[in-house]
Amino acid sequence: MCIGVPALITAISGDVLPMATVDLAGQQQECCLAYVPDAQVGDHVLVQNGFAVDLLDPEAAAASLAAFVELGVIAPPAP
Repeated sequence: MCIGVPALITAISGDVLPMATVDLAGQQQECCLAYVPDAQVGDHVLVQNGFAVDLLDPEAAAASLAAFVELGVIAPPAP
């Protein structure tokens, strides 16, 4: 089973194949934006297997991250 993790888009590059740098639980990762071509810097996306698969509102992203922290899957954010 694969789990999608919410991430914040911090930069976008590429023309034909749009790629994003995202902040995923405090780590910088790269993901493909082919499935969410309308995504912009500052948007929250659901990342699964290196692809942003859906746009999220900030409240949904925060709730998902809080659940991952509660389950011990990711570390809590630094104060």
